[in-house]
Amino acid sequence: MRLGKYFGFLLIAGLLIGCTPHVQKIAEDVRPAKLSANYYLTADGVDLPIKSWQADKPAKAVIIAVHGFNDYRNGFAFPASWWMQQGITTYAYDQRGFGETAYRGIWAGTERLKKDLSVLVGLIRNRHPGVPLYLLGESMGGAVVMASASDANFPKVDGLILSAPAVWGWQSLNSFYRAVLWCAAHLVPSMTASGNGLGIQASDNISILQNLGQDSYFIKQTRIDSVYGLVGLMDQAYNSAEMLNLPTLVLYGAQDEVIPKDPVEDVVSRLPRTADIVLYEDGWHLLMRDLQAPLVWRDIESWIADRQIPSGNQVQQLPLFAKQ
Repeated sequence: MRLGKYFGFLLIAGLLIGCTPHVQKIAEDVRPAKLSANYYLTADGVDLPIKSWQADKPAKAVIIAVHGFNDYRNGFAFPASWWMQQGITTYAYDQRGFGETAYRGIWAGTERLKKDLSVLVGLIRNRHPGVPLYLLGESMGGAVVMASASDANFPKVDGLILSAPAVWGWQSLNSFYRAVLWCAAHLVPSMTASGNGLGIQASDNISILQNLGQDSYFIKQTRIDSVYGLVGLMDQAYNSAEMLNLPTLVLYGAQDEVIPKDPVEDVVSRLPRTADIVLYEDGWHLLMRDLQAPLVWRDIESWIADRQIPSGNQVQQLPLFAKQ
């Protein structure tokens, strides 16, 4: 019996050594980072597709939009087109491992995602000197924004906008789920799964959901080790809340079935008291693509302009939700 356990231990150890979560290999810097018409050219030689919606000059403000997990830059097309008419320029790029980037579906690592955003902020700040610059993160993008902006050496920005920020990290998972995810990411890292059958709906805008289902650049089958990497990123975002001393706007939908309300409630309670919190009772996860999306676009534009929330959905006191 002891011999059998010993060989079982060796087998498991061998599997863990041979099958670890895969992360994109990052090369040394080979060129200065720069922006071209359609690409953000990173210093290590990776071309990240980028799109901009340029307001008539001079722009009143600039937004750098950071997309969610499995999504890509086109997720901001509708709000960015509207903001452009209000005098706001928006840039949205495909983060590594998503959209039209190389090694699509492979997790790039939290630190690499943060560095890409940090360098891009500097490039866009140089392109629009003197114009207020805001970071907008949706879901996973919100986690990237939070984790990045809390770093001491992150470039100066004028504010953060977090739409349904992904803060469901390790601390929010029970011990069973943590163990299952850790084992799966180390034993079968390349195994993929979809959200089909989970009964989770991301928006009340069914036509948008149908379009995403047919969009070849939207990832439908997700590697387990990418989920493992995402949870690590969300954990870092969760822990960054007290360090975010910038003007911050947090948007969350009461109908959100993707990001649970408890970790969001916890993070919101630890943000500086100057943060503005908006709760949309009819809002889902994809707030900027829901049926009531124009309401959200207008709130963001008005908050940038004068810190006002015209929808009237600003939360005046915590908690967000009545405790059951």
